[in-house]
Amino acid sequence: MADFYQNGIITTLHNLSERPVEALEEELLEFSKKRPMAVLLPSLFSELEGEALPNILKHIAEVPYLNQIVIGLDRANKEQYQHALKFFGTLPQDHRVLWNDGPRLKALDAELAELGLAPKELGKGRNVWYCMGYILASGKAESVALHDCDILTYDRGLLARLIYPVANPQFNYEFCKGFYARVADGKINGRVSRLLVTPLLRALMRVVGHGEYLEFMDSFRYPLAGEFSFRRDVLNDIRIPSDWGLEIGVLSEMHRNYSHNRLCQADIAKNYDHKHQDLSLHNDQGGLSKMSIDITKALFRKLATQGQTFSTETFRSLKATYFRIALDFIETYHNDAVMNGLVLDIHSEEKAVEMFAQNIMKAGQSFLDNPMETPFIPSWNRVVSAMPNVLDRLKDAVEQDYQEYKV
Repeated sequence: MADFYQNGIITTLHNLSERPVEALEEELLEFSKKRPMAVLLPSLFSELEGEALPNILKHIAEVPYLNQIVIGLDRANKEQYQHALKFFGTLPQDHRVLWNDGPRLKALDAELAELGLAPKELGKGRNVWYCMGYILASGKAESVALHDCDILTYDRGLLARLIYPVANPQFNYEFCKGFYARVADGKINGRVSRLLVTPLLRALMRVVGHGEYLEFMDSFRYPLAGEFSFRRDVLNDIRIPSDWGLEIGVLSEMHRNYSHNRLCQADIAKNYDHKHQDLSLHNDQGGLSKMSIDITKALFRKLATQGQTFSTETFRSLKATYFRIALDFIETYHNDAVMNGLVLDIHSEEKAVEMFAQNIMKAGQSFLDNPMETPFIPSWNRVVSAMPNVLDRLKDAVEQDYQEYKV
């Protein structure tokens, strides 16, 4: 059974009673009359051929309260897009697939690029951003949940618990972050969150001083979770990163735009496992190595916007402080694993910490060398201001693709 402790400055909604999913769905079905609901699924075509997504689809098909399902499809040619339409065509709910590599959406992207408004990098951030635009354009949902398509332990209770806080008309939450214990196959996972983000936040508190933003970030139990939900109006103003800093960037935007009592986090799964990224010890342009650099830069950028100044000496102190805190955390996690009969390899944990420490310096140097770097994708409010018909054109492009290629 979960604890009921409220840590930090963000409301935590626990899973205290193992409430049946049918009971949650009965309420959500009633809520949907006032707050229509959607789920956003950013997907690579390769995930259609994997183990996780077919199971996710089977569960979502049984969800009674969804008004809309929006799928962003990356890395797909025409035949693969047609296959995707057939694959997702088993869903009984209203749904559309955004063919991000198709000629219509690429042409719109090129026009936005000419205005300096298109996402600069391929990846999940770009995929999510266009899906958000489509949700705004279609106007079919007031509450939206987003989760990844590689969750191996998925069941529809995860979706119900994720969207409930922003769907209940009696709650005033604009945003909900999902969390869960990253334990699977007898091991404690979640290395980047455990061994980089939390110790880095604690190190920053020591080096640059306690601040409300750092306390805010440290309040989230799993800040790198790819599952969150939000009210529709959030989509207009949010600026999300196009790199691996997506999750940290979204939390930073919610901190900028909303008071704490409009935000929460919810325990959405007893067990959670997904596709694991390679550590990439010798390649800082891939895997968890690149992820750690992007995440660290996202934190530096946010603190800089609040007036914090950084120097090479600051980053050296931060690296040393982080390294000591992270090594202490390894002992903590090892003891926790032993008591629970789980496995935790101290050697591989320390190798990860050594790499993350080096990448803090790399992120710091990149931050100093590129002060004008702006990886954020513009808000949809700004895009609409520059191209007033952009949402209608996005919606029309998605519909035309669907009508032309559906089987």
